[in-house]
Amino acid sequence: MEDRQQWGSRYGFILAAVGSAIGLGNIWRFPAVAYENGGGAFFIPYLIALLTAGIPLLILEFTIGHKYRGSAPLSYFRLHKNAEWLGWWQVFVAFVISTYYAVIIAWALKYSIYGLNLTWGDKPSDFFYGEVLKLSAKPGDVGGLVHGVVIALLLVWVVTLSVLYKGVSKGIEKFNKIFIPALVVMFLVIVLRALTLDGAADGLNTFFKPNWDAIGDGKVWVAAYGQIFFSLSIAFAIMVTYSSYLPKKSDINNNAFITGFANSGFELLAGIGVFAALGFMAAQQGVPVDKVVKGGIGLAFEVFPAIINEFPGFNGFFGTLFFLTLVFAGMTSLISIVETYVAALQDKFGISRTKAVLFGGGVASVISLLFATEGGLYILDITDYFINNFGITLAGLVEVVLVAWVFKQLRGLQNHANAISDLRTGLWWKACLGIVTPLLLGYMMFDAIKQNIAKNYGDYPTELIITYGLAVAVGVIILGFALSFVKGKKNHLETAKKEAS
Repeated sequence: MEDRQQWGSRYGFILAAVGSAIGLGNIWRFPAVAYENGGGAFFIPYLIALLTAGIPLLILEFTIGHKYRGSAPLSYFRLHKNAEWLGWWQVFVAFVISTYYAVIIAWALKYSIYGLNLTWGDKPSDFFYGEVLKLSAKPGDVGGLVHGVVIALLLVWVVTLSVLYKGVSKGIEKFNKIFIPALVVMFLVIVLRALTLDGAADGLNTFFKPNWDAIGDGKVWVAAYGQIFFSLSIAFAIMVTYSSYLPKKSDINNNAFITGFANSGFELLAGIGVFAALGFMAAQQGVPVDKVVKGGIGLAFEVFPAIINEFPGFNGFFGTLFFLTLVFAGMTSLISIVETYVAALQDKFGISRTKAVLFGGGVASVISLLFATEGGLYILDITDYFINNFGITLAGLVEVVLVAWVFKQLRGLQNHANAISDLRTGLWWKACLGIVTPLLLGYMMFDAIKQNIAKNYGDYPTELIITYGLAVAVGVIILGFALSFVKGKKNHLETAKKEAS
């Protein structure tokens, strides 16, 4: 097998994997999902989802990458000669995500500067949509580039590609060793401050108060599995790629447990911080906490600036600190996403890392300009919804069905992981991947299709749904198949044959 870059230490790999998993969604998605699905009671299906889907899938992808020592397309090709397309499909999903994810980080970067003087003023919503995004009046009006966003976006891409250019141990690992501890420290400071605010206790009571009736609702369980699935960077080539850089003797199973629980621990911390702050905001406005709960982009760029405005002191410091945590969380994830197609290009075409970074990152950065236009938010919203629900979810479903049922590779992969891990998996792992995960992902797909047949997502015009939603979701599959038929470097097939023999 050809020489391959390696992580400098197990600690470096775990930080990189955790950094990939901990992203913007942990901060602005999990708290609202938990609250809307039973509060404290939600943690029961959430923990079960982590143990029956999240960690088993992490072990699967860590093992595939470690055993076959390649990017996602090459690793799946070595797993089975007819599976390379699956790896390219996942790589193209990652590519699409990187193009708009970078823009969101650019917004956060701008806001970390705005926070110094609370530039967003008394009406954060008007400022965000009007001054920062210059949002067009209706979906479909792309408009021109928003120059302030483009400048921040350029900086995001320069940092990302510079880190990737330096390689795995000297670039990605060193970056994560600085940014992940810094992220945790900064967020802890924010959470501790939020806990001391008036009304914080009411916010936490709202967050943790269990609605036990919710456990009997199937949608709550789907939400729990969906949150775990989307927050762990599973099924879009990242964990396969990262684990391919592990040394031959690596405790794969324990690494998966550490990564999974670290990600969930940060999500819980985010929930505590967010709802303590929301409790404060509700107290200031004299309304119940449930009247100020909001998730998604609105939580970060509308609600939190309003909360920071009300802080009794050091508003500018905490405003900047909050948005820097978004930048740090976003950057560690973006770097892992871009690495998937940098590694894939290197493996397939035998080009240097420099060329792969410049070509892959260059194309992605140019396409990302579409999301930095006046109508970019609408396009981003549609693309994000469809690439997650009909890209990642479907790719994950196909992955487990092929590996477990079609190629019947679970036993061999389990033996590989157990041979080098202190913690051995047994029937639990195979049952989860062979039965539980496919059924849940299959139901999630069915539910998403049913919802979209009944009604257009976000009430967007059908032509936009087709152009930026369905076309993108189907396009990544077609491109995945197409790339698998393109002739790569000479030893691409020969290496796979040697591995199989």
